Amino acid sequence: MAARFAIVLVLSLALAAPGFVSQTDAAEPLPAAAPTAPDAAATSGQTPSKPAPATTAPAAKPAVVVVDRNAQVIILCYHRFVDKVRFPGTEIRPADFEAQLKMLKDREITVIGMQDFLAWKRGEKAIPPRCAIITFDDGWATQYTVAWPILRKFGYPLTLFLYTEGVRGGSLAGGGSITWEQLAEMRDNGVDIEAHSATHQDLREGHAIMVAQPGAKRTRKKLTGAEYEEWLQNEVVGCKEVLEQKLAIKVNCFAVPFGYCNEHIKQLARESGYDALFTVYGQVLMIDSPADALGRYAVDTSKPKVFQDAVKMLAAPRGGTAAVAEVAAIHLSTQPADGEVIRTSPSQITAGLTGMGEVDPDTVEMRLSGYGVVPLSYDPKTDSVSCQVAEKLRDGNYTVILSAKADEKKVETRWTFRVGKAAAPAAEKK
Repeated sequence: MAARFAIVLVLSLALAAPGFVSQTDAAEPLPAAAPTAPDAAATSGQTPSKPAPATTAPAAKPAVVVVDRNAQVIILCYHRFVDKVRFPGTEIRPADFEAQLKMLKDREITVIGMQDFLAWKRGEKAIPPRCAIITFDDGWATQYTVAWPILRKFGYPLTLFLYTEGVRGGSLAGGGSITWEQLAEMRDNGVDIEAHSATHQDLREGHAIMVAQPGAKRTRKKLTGAEYEEWLQNEVVGCKEVLEQKLAIKVNCFAVPFGYCNEHIKQLARESGYDALFTVYGQVLMIDSPADALGRYAVDTSKPKVFQDAVKMLAAPRGGTAAVAEVAAIHLSTQPADGEVIRTSPSQITAGLTGMGEVDPDTVEMRLSGYGVVPLSYDPKTDSVSCQVAEKLRDGNYTVILSAKADEKKVETRWTFRVGKAAAPAAEKK
């Protein structure tokens, strides 16, 4: 792209709403420079010698992560592991669980960790073409005593979703509950521990819940207004704080009890620092699956075909398998920035290419949601491309996709910005 192109865009409204995106933390300020000792020449009254010119080595370009955008993931959800099944809706025999893990291995389905999955969705880490994630819900002791040893035989990672009042010592715990000491041991051995509310109840307003009255037994009650908001805050935010304080961990995932959710709950989760929300409505997950409604397959004795159906869905071909080197937008210098809200239409859209590797400028292509491919100009001095916006963009959300060829691979990044005021929360759905 040696020559500049004449840029004329005829633009109309585009409303490609972004998914559940966590905001990138602001860069930490550089530490203050340590005070230096006074120059010996200066203290002796002599003229200080001129310092040698500083030499700066050229900054190394970051490595490009090759991400398969066609990879597929299933998330499996388990509860209790017992030889004698009494509650088939939540229990499974250990032998059946082990047989399922062996099936994953035999069918060459890679079991990955939850954080690797989220990093893949952000374009920061590669995963194999077909993957599974193992999750346990609630916090039953048999997850520690029975199931975890089986998982370790296979070398498979695990994510626990806990409701904090169900851990031993909590108001809803019993003899079959996991303990904080067991959780600490699992944490120390790489188990990912995440949130599943405080009391494991329907979180939507207007539904009867069990509440503990001071000095009295639990009673069922419908909470509304400020009373409901206070209770919900504890269920979504309070449980996160308890886990983080008890175990000194970072909690960034929330499994919604029973999968019952609405936009109000999602909004609170976003504001509380959760990167992803999970349900029990099983589905094959792709890189662009909404992060606020990630379906899991609940596996138990009552529905023996769920596991087999999930594996079959994963095995089904879903298009090409060509890998794309996905570069997260945080590695690029873009204007507008990812997630930025600007009040008026930008005069141009720009992106630095340094973070994409050794890019051939002639292969760079930019797409804007609602308009397709837009013409670009390349600046070799700054190693960046820009699109001049000749006409005003209307208020709304816009996604930019930038692609190019680097080292014989296709590289791609995308980011979203908004023109106008910040989007108001959608109406709550009951």
